[in-house]
Amino acid sequence: MDGNRVRDLVIIGAGVAGLSAGIYAGRAKMDTLMLEAAFPGGQAALTNEVENYPAIDNISGPELANNMLEQALKFGAELKTTNVTGVELDGEVKLIHTADGDIETKTVIIATGAKPRKLGFEGEDKFYGRGISYCATCDGFFFQDCDVFVIGGGNSAVEEAMFLTKFAKKITMIVRRDKLSCTKSIADEVLENPKIEIQYNTELLRVDGNFKMESAEFVNNKTGEKWSYTPAEGEKFGVFVFVGYDPESSLFAGQVELSEYGYIIADERLHTNIPGVFVAGDVRAKELRQIITASADGAAAAVEAEKYISNH
Repeated sequence: MDGNRVRDLVIIGAGVAGLSAGIYAGRAKMDTLMLEAAFPGGQAALTNEVENYPAIDNISGPELANNMLEQALKFGAELKTTNVTGVELDGEVKLIHTADGDIETKTVIIATGAKPRKLGFEGEDKFYGRGISYCATCDGFFFQDCDVFVIGGGNSAVEEAMFLTKFAKKITMIVRRDKLSCTKSIADEVLENPKIEIQYNTELLRVDGNFKMESAEFVNNKTGEKWSYTPAEGEKFGVFVFVGYDPESSLFAGQVELSEYGYIIADERLHTNIPGVFVAGDVRAKELRQIITASADGAAAAVEAEKYISNH
């Protein structure tokens, strides 16, 4: 695709991490190409409102993503919409195979992100960002004094349910098994919390409504008994799904080192096990996955890529 041109840096993925890397790499005058299969912004671009990004009181996810893209382009980074079909990361020059041809580059930042694992109930995609959420830290504030359903019974679901007690009027945990699958100490906290009720052997079948969610239907997977929920007139409710994330890392398996859950392992300077290959954002093995941590990863990875080129 680039002929005989060897790029300084190719960033695979133009979510928040990739765009931040593009901004820093562009400012460092690196010949930078960002590759994105879908649309810039990643998960952030699917978020209605962002209120926890420093110095920005309130902004929509698409607006934030667009601002970051414009900033990266202003500093000289380029964006190409294409599918990456394979990579060859060993050696001084890395080879990126895409649907539009091959690209050679001195360094690579992997910023492909991770997707929340979906359950597939009716209405899940329709109301994503409009009542359905996969991040309590991101969206809990929007459900103050509301009823909230938390789907899942593992550690993350229980921890997020506890966090949501700061905002919600009542939390009902929907657990498909007959007990919580989290550690006992965390389970004890939930069981003792007066704001939290647990419905065991239960699954969410569907959510319905027009612009906003107006009802939800559940089923007991032991008895087959169904029951529904409708909020009081003028009120809203939320559904938070916590059944895990799927990192977008399969393309790099066998080359970069992955954790047991498929996340890319890196040191504190974002270096992977392959020289000249760095990782940023939600695809990286780490604790907190937020817009601000993705931005920080992208900036740090770009700085490390520039240092790598200078030293080699």
